[in-house]
Amino acid sequence: MERLAQWLDDLDDLVSMAGLVSERIRNACIKLLVAGAALAVQIGGVLLALFLPPLALAMAVLLFVSLLYHLVTSRRLEIA
Repeated sequence: MERLAQWLDDLDDLVSMAGLVSERIRNACIKLLVAGAALAVQIGGVLLALFLPPLALAMAVLLFVSLLYHLVTSRRLEIA
């Protein structure tokens, strides 16, 4: 009976270890995906600026205005 308990304990440790390893792999994949997306956005911005400068300028102005709007209307900047 003691051997069965020890075997089940070892099996539980193995399953727990697999869960921890899979969490590290998942985090690495998410970081890789975010890095790839950030790189794709930067390359797209450079290509847009090289081939269609007026469209790139309009997009930059729209993003800047939306950023300013967000900063002005966000709750954390309210003066109490």
